Amino acid sequence: MGENFSVSNAFQTFLKEAPEHQEIWLDTVQKLGTASKLDAKTEELAYIAVLASARLEGGLPFHVKHAKSLGATRDEIISAVLVGLPAVGNIVIQALPIALNAFDDE
Repeated sequence: MGENFSVSNAFQTFLKEAPEHQEIWLDTVQKLGTASKLDAKTEELAYIAVLASARLEGGLPFHVKHAKSLGATRDEIISAVLVGLPAVGNIVIQALPIALNAFDDE
């Protein structure tokens, strides 16, 4: 993820103010990514679905931009956000404008 994606203020604060924790966290995230059997784009779309379902909208712009850089289409982003609709209900639609703004932001 060498590209310049913006991260939420909360995550920026975490990176700055808790360097030991963030080092452990990012190492764990990297190891989990390595263990995954999903291709990078599919994993990113799945993560977007989890963020929308968990109402963690702060991470959506970063992950939508990353998914787009991996070849995800706008329609795939919409589908990823809405995949949780049957399980968790319409709370996922709150993530749509955030995700689409990030996707459409050039």
